[in-house]
Amino acid sequence: MRDYYRPLVQSGPARPSGALPLAGGPYWFSHVARHRRDAPVEVLPAMAVPDDWHAALTAPRPDVAGLGMDRVRIMGILNVTPDSFSDGGRHDAPDAAVAHAEAMRTAGADMIDIGGESTRPGSAEVPAEEERARTEPVIARLRAAGAPPISIDTRKRAVAEPAADAGAALVNDVSGLTFDPALATFCAERDLPVCIMHTQGGPETMQQDPHYENVLLDVYDWLAERIAAARDAGIPHARIVVDPGIGFGKTIAHNLALLEGVSLFHGLGAPILVGASRKRFIGTITDAPEAGRRMPGSVAVALAVAARGVQILRVHDVAETRAALSMWHAIDLGDRYGT
Repeated sequence: MRDYYRPLVQSGPARPSGALPLAGGPYWFSHVARHRRDAPVEVLPAMAVPDDWHAALTAPRPDVAGLGMDRVRIMGILNVTPDSFSDGGRHDAPDAAVAHAEAMRTAGADMIDIGGESTRPGSAEVPAEEERARTEPVIARLRAAGAPPISIDTRKRAVAEPAADAGAALVNDVSGLTFDPALATFCAERDLPVCIMHTQGGPETMQQDPHYENVLLDVYDWLAERIAAARDAGIPHARIVVDPGIGFGKTIAHNLALLEGVSLFHGLGAPILVGASRKRFIGTITDAPEAGRRMPGSVAVALAVAARGVQILRVHDVAETRAALSMWHAIDLGDRYGT
C-alpha cells in the first residue's frame, strides 16, 4: 500500500512552529493530506511526512530557462496556428505573432510559449516541416528583439531542434516525451529543460470516454514514471517541469479533482505548470461557450492553483492574470511583495 502526501498549502505571516516551507517559495504547510488507493484521505501533521517526501516537498526548485521558481511565473500563449481552439488564425502571420508576443511581454508575461500544432480535442497531426516553418522564424525574430525566455510547444525533435537553434529555452511536450523518443535525447544533448505533461491518448482520441481509477494518483504515478524515463535518457531532474494536463483526456470532474489536489504534484520535486486557460470545462461551468468569454473563469483557476504553490501559469489573458495575482499577493503575502 503506497502513501501519497499532499501539502495543505498556506501563506501569510501566521506561520506556526513546525510548519515546513514549500518548494523554496513564499508558501508553507503545517499539515498534509495522506492519500491511499484503498483508504479515505487522512490529515496529518507535516512532521509526519517521511524523509523522501519531506525532501521533495521542501527543496527549493532550480531556475527554469533563467527564471527563478521562488514565485509564480506567467507563461503567455502564442499559437501560430490557423486552428487552435481559442485564437487559431489570429497570430499565424509572423508580424501578428511578434506583435502579440510583445503585447504579452508588456502585460507582464515572464515567458512566451510558441506552438505551431493545435492539440485541441479532435485535431490531426501537423507535419513537422510545416510546424517548423510556423514557429522557427517567429522565435528568431522574438529573440532578436530581446523577448523574454521562449518555450517551444512541440512533440517532435524535428521542430524542437531548429526552435532551440533560433533561441527557444524550454521544450513543452504535451505527450510527456512519449510521441517522439528522439526528443528526450535531444533535450539531454542540449541541456534543455523540458515540461512533461500528462495526457490520456492523443488529440484525436483523448476526449473519447477518458477513465481513471483515481485521477489524482493515476496522473501522479504517470508523471513519476515519465520523470524516471527522462532521467534515464540523460535529462537531469533539475531540468524537468511537470504538468497534470488539464483538459487532455479528462472530464470536467477529472479536471476539477486535479486542480483541487494539484499540490500533490510538489511531491515530484519539480516545478508545476498548469495550463487551464479558456478550456472547455471553464466554459461549461461558467456558461461561456465562446472561448474568448472565458477569461474570468480562467483567472479564477489561475488564482486557485497559485494559492496551492504552482510555479508556472500558462495563460492567454496575461494582463488580467497579472493584475489578479498582484492584488492577491498584496493581500495575502504583504511585505514580501513590497506592499
